Amino acid sequence: MTSPADVPHLTPNQINALVVLMVEARRLTNVELKELAGFTLTGKDNTKLVDLGLVDTDRTHRPFAHELTEQGWRVARQLHTAAPPKQGGSTTRSLFVVLSNLHRSLDRLRVSHGDFFKQTAVTAAPATSEPRQEVPAPTVTATTAAPATAAPVSAAEVEALVRSAYRELATAPGAWVGLADVRDRLVDTDRAALDAALRAMVGRDDVRIIPVANTKSLTARDRAAAVRIGNEDNHALAIGPA
Repeated sequence: MTSPADVPHLTPNQINALVVLMVEARRLTNVELKELAGFTLTGKDNTKLVDLGLVDTDRTHRPFAHELTEQGWRVARQLHTAAPPKQGGSTTRSLFVVLSNLHRSLDRLRVSHGDFFKQTAVTAAPATSEPRQEVPAPTVTATTAAPATAAPVSAAEVEALVRSAYRELATAPGAWVGLADVRDRLVDTDRAALDAALRAMVGRDDVRIIPVANTKSLTARDRAAAVRIGNEDNHALAIGPA
């Protein structure tokens, strides 16, 4: 697994490519890269990023198109922790200062890079429009009609269920718990309502929801349980002191 510490010899152009692909949070062609940032990703620069598993390049047609892989997102988020390449000069060093301050601010706000840079806003549905949960109908008496469904489940109620499940699973406040285990505890909760609640909880001071860095360790169960926040699949939840 590549980490920022493993790639101190990236060229300024390779670093620029990772940063532009991150902030655009989408697939970019070489034409778009040229228009946006004044460079293209070709030759040795492209080959190295692909070989490191940081960029996926579609060469089936021209112009070639590039997109960050999951590993590329992880490295791009942490680029500021590595030493800037000496050949980059003041411009690259300034970029690393920006990346460092961006990371600090997003960490304080509990917002992921993928969510911050996403092209389309993800908005949780209002409580009154969330999917309804089917419940067993009560016994019908001569004087009482049996409702077919439960009242709409509010976002606050779903969040309370998540917090309760977390307390049952976590070994200590702030410990990481897999979303797969949380979903197993809330199997009767509507998937869309649960995903909306998890996305909303990211903004809480005491909540962290993150992707697993070592994607090779993820099981099919982990991947199926992930919640998409921004441009990333997230797999682990921690709730602790703010």
